[in-house]
Amino acid sequence: MTGIIPILVTPFDQNGDIDFPSLANLIEFNIAGGVHGLGVANGSELFKLSEAERHELVAFVVKAVAGRVPVVISTGAPGTAVAIAFSQAAEAAGADAVMLMPPDFMPVSPEAVVNHYRAISRSVSIPVVLQDVPMAPIPPTLARRIVTDCPTVKYIKVETFPLTAKVEAMVGADIPGLTILGGAGGAYLIEEMRRGSQGTMPYCSEPASFVEVWNRFRAGDAAGARELFDRRIMGLNRLAAQGPDTQHHLHKQFLVRQGIIRTAHVRSPTEPMDKVTQGEIDELLAYLVPTAVAWTG
Repeated sequence: MTGIIPILVTPFDQNGDIDFPSLANLIEFNIAGGVHGLGVANGSELFKLSEAERHELVAFVVKAVAGRVPVVISTGAPGTAVAIAFSQAAEAAGADAVMLMPPDFMPVSPEAVVNHYRAISRSVSIPVVLQDVPMAPIPPTLARRIVTDCPTVKYIKVETFPLTAKVEAMVGADIPGLTILGGAGGAYLIEEMRRGSQGTMPYCSEPASFVEVWNRFRAGDAAGARELFDRRIMGLNRLAAQGPDTQHHLHKQFLVRQGIIRTAHVRSPTEPMDKVTQGEIDELLAYLVPTAVAWTG
């Protein structure tokens, strides 16, 4: 798995239930944009779903994608047994890979982290993606230990800041069999690629632009990649970084304006957008999509 692998949002209806027709439309929108894979993770509000909803969502995504691109499912949990259960369920549903951050609720030793991943990787036959995050970072030395001990660990999604320095350090560690991917909404895609990243997991509301930036940069057109990134992507990233929940509101509103999903409902608990931030969102979306597109189903 390399290239652009967006993390899907979970569309909800006005009652807060999963809107599966909108989700199907969102999947087709991304595949039509040329993405190289799709993911279900924290950006999907996965932590706000019941266990039954989680399994239903994963099964629906895998079935709708129908093998056209790889599907990565986040299956992390504070407890190893729970993470194993989620990972096995994802594999049984047909996922192509699972992604897990280290346990972060209670700090554990590097040895305990290795043991955690060892147990999970031995419980499934599909590839495992490490997720390096600020609350549970994975330095290159620990990544090497995990990969050496867990042959099914094939990827790492780097999201610890400073992100570009961490990508460079992870690539420079030259860990055999480990593919380096970026994250953090794709905000540093070009900088990551310059440092050897083989892909990124951005948001799902602007897939074609991410794919085109990827294609231009790899074709040697760094200036063209930068022009498109700055024009279509940078503003979204800047606004999404305003608050921890702003990204969900922003990208769902953007998808509604494009006619891809029906509502921009974000599940509770969530912070509603203040008047100034909402005004900034409205201004940006009017620039990106001058005429709103109505949902047609």
